[in-house]
Amino acid sequence: MRFTFIHAADLHIDSPLAGLRLKDEDVARRFAEAGRRAVQALVDEAIASKAAFLIIAGDVFDGDWKDVTTGLFFVSAISALHRAKIPVFIVKGNHDAESLMSRDLPYPDSVRVFRANAAETVVLDDYRVALHGRSFPNRLIGDFVDNYPTRREGWLNIGVLHTSLDGTRGHDGYAPCSVDDLRRFGYDYWALGHIHAAEIVVRDPWIVFPGNLQGRNVRETGAKGAMRVTVEDGRIIDVTPVALDGARWAHLTINVTDVADEKDLLDQVSAELSEAHTQSEGRALAVRVTLTGATALHDAFVARRELLQDELRAGALHLASDCWVEQLKVKTSRLARPTAVVPDADSVDVGALLGETAQDPAFAAALAELVETVKAKLPRDLQDEFAASDMVAALADDAQAILAGELL
Repeated sequence: MRFTFIHAADLHIDSPLAGLRLKDEDVARRFAEAGRRAVQALVDEAIASKAAFLIIAGDVFDGDWKDVTTGLFFVSAISALHRAKIPVFIVKGNHDAESLMSRDLPYPDSVRVFRANAAETVVLDDYRVALHGRSFPNRLIGDFVDNYPTRREGWLNIGVLHTSLDGTRGHDGYAPCSVDDLRRFGYDYWALGHIHAAEIVVRDPWIVFPGNLQGRNVRETGAKGAMRVTVEDGRIIDVTPVALDGARWAHLTINVTDVADEKDLLDQVSAELSEAHTQSEGRALAVRVTLTGATALHDAFVARRELLQDELRAGALHLASDCWVEQLKVKTSRLARPTAVVPDADSVDVGALLGETAQDPAFAAALAELVETVKAKLPRDLQDEFAASDMVAALADDAQAILAGELL
């Protein structure tokens, strides 16, 4: 017998895209709707592929809902699977743990949410599949995997788990465990959630993160979606990623060492934006552009960053109404100054004066205080941008470049 099932995780329905810096309300609306479009695409994919069942390995929601429409949207979406006779199996993760949700949803009978007080096994007799899983009772989970049931011999065994695994993938630690911990259960497939980057960790047994369904910020670039798993004669023979996201993020790094002027820069960025938009396959696209390289235009780029950003945004909208430059970052550096040049007695070395100011302890202390004040007011997913130890030095350098650029 041959069949397929879909493994998804981290839907984070109605999660605010806090990392999106938008000035265009129409573009903002399209990105705000991306998460729901991705959920609908997941349902459509399960039905179109005639999936035997759907697994959602945690974080359907992003926490308790602001209003009931979030929950009703999800009920409406999976009710289509109920009508198509495709059962759904869900574990709650750290974002939708029982302790965080104030309301229960009236799911169709074909939806099974694994209980939180202990791991349990659910069987699908028609497919000889045994699913083992447990929901999070709260966000603070320690030892968790040890209580999963033993494998059912002669069946395809699937473990459903929301976990950070070994904690090396840049996400907060939840239900930590190792590959060896999972292997000892003898399951055929571990359907994991929590890590937002898709990854087939190992293939014997299959231990898989599908990634999140919809990228939420510029650190979550590229295609997002779920995994389609093919089973034949009781064995998993293929695991294939399926892109389902409603909008996409990209990060373009442009080396401007050979750029002669701003027009040259705009032309180069426009060409790369066009390629990125083509690769997004008709989806709304938000792009962060970072300029790198040593250039004589460094001070001008820093001083005119916002004006350049607006020009890049206008160019992106020429490509498509849903192509947006999220932010322009200038990470260029100045060209080395010739050492043989000796200033006249009456001349003022502006660069040297600005450099001395940047090294002033009082100036550095004021910048450090400003960084901490701004950081405290930012959404959590943006605070990482202010975590670098050289942030104060970078701000001082930018201030120097802006002044020099204005003088130029």
